Amino acid sequence: MTIIRRAAHDKSARDAIEAAEALAVNALGWLAQDGERLERFLSLSGLTPETVRAAAGEPGFLGAVLTHLMSDESLLLAFAANEGIAPDGVARAAHRLDPRDPP
Repeated sequence: MTIIRRAAHDKSARDAIEAAEALAVNALGWLAQDGERLERFLSLSGLTPETVRAAAGEPGFLGAVLTHLMSDESLLLAFAANEGIAPDGVARAAHRLDPRDPP
């Protein structure tokens, strides 16, 4: 791969990760808009309202937010409809953010 093609590929990969991160941030905000949705996320993740900010800086947190959405089909469908995206877009974004997934 030439240097120019490699640079374009790297930029494309960074752009895709940034888009996935933005989607996950939107998902967290969407969860926070409804007390029941947020409480369920916090309960299942073991977080509290006080620890979310610190956890958000940890590797894998944003991917975990999207994984949480995917664990409940009705939640996933509602979020995807809210965002105007196909549900599989959430899965692709989660895959991009999985820290076990090589870049």
